[in-house]
Amino acid sequence: MDDTSAAAIAGVLDQVAGRLKRVRTRRGLTLAEVSEATGISKSMMSRLETGQRKPTLELLLSLSQTYRVPLDDLVAAPEQGDPRVHLKAARVKGRTVIPLTRQPDGTQAWKIVIPVDKIDPVLRAHDGHEWIYVLSGRMRIVIGDEDWVLGPGEIAEFRTQVPHWFGSTGDAPAEILSIFTRPGERMTVRTPAKDDR
Repeated sequence: MDDTSAAAIAGVLDQVAGRLKRVRTRRGLTLAEVSEATGISKSMMSRLETGQRKPTLELLLSLSQTYRVPLDDLVAAPEQGDPRVHLKAARVKGRTVIPLTRQPDGTQAWKIVIPVDKIDPVLRAHDGHEWIYVLSGRMRIVIGDEDWVLGPGEIAEFRTQVPHWFGSTGDAPAEILSIFTRPGERMTVRTPAKDDR
């Protein structure tokens, strides 16, 4: 790596601390809440946000999933001038997650591949609203005390303040689309008129 490349990487990493803090505060999360959601200690989070510690890829992936933003938004990857969206898959909690939106705020869309071994529910709750559409396979979803199995073409919609979990039925992997909005944001759902049915 030449000196110019090293300086460019160092410059990008120097900006990560401020971005991490801005995204967390925009999400209305405390250091303690992020620590609980990610397993990253409060002191480590504080050092990451003040630039005293450089983040590893593993830490950034965990924070990207918790904040529901693409990894590029945390590290300010340079724009390439290409209008196409280049999907970059990541492994998060054993699932393959592909962000379909790039903006850090607003509605977030993800394609998620759930492996067959993700069968043990671990419920969690957070602010927001989520829509899940099953593309292929069958998935299990637990919302509060309710437990369902969804197949291709089926949709679940729920407030994420209710403890929830989704995973595999144990039969085969599933592919889903997840659309997530935060409090104060609205998604418009268009339904066919009676004459169109």
